[in-house]
Amino acid sequence: MTLGSIAEALNLSTKTCRSELNREVEGGYVSDLLSDVIAGAREGDLWITLQLHQNIVAVASLNNLAGIVIVGGREPDSDTLKKAEEQSIPLLVTNMTAYELAGRLYEMGIRRQAS
Repeated sequence: MTLGSIAEALNLSTKTCRSELNREVEGGYVSDLLSDVIAGAREGDLWITLQLHQNIVAVASLNNLAGIVIVGGREPDSDTLKKAEEQSIPLLVTNMTAYELAGRLYEMGIRRQAS
């Protein structure tokens, strides 16, 4: 399933890289600890977090993630948005909690097999 179809189905607000919404989402990963995401997220995962700072973009780029969804209605600052555009990382936001968003993705068939 593409990031764009997920964004549309779940009413996620796209903040950066609309041209990258054709990326395939292979699974999901929920964490707010950057080192955990570096170690555990896989290429093609959609990362769910409440973190807002620029370092989330570097982590997503390092792991070649499909994108980042910031939960809880939080809005990234202009520096984070700029960095995401520079690195071609789709950044989306939602008012949902991480728990709710993960559940909705699971219901849509976005599943991640344990290592």
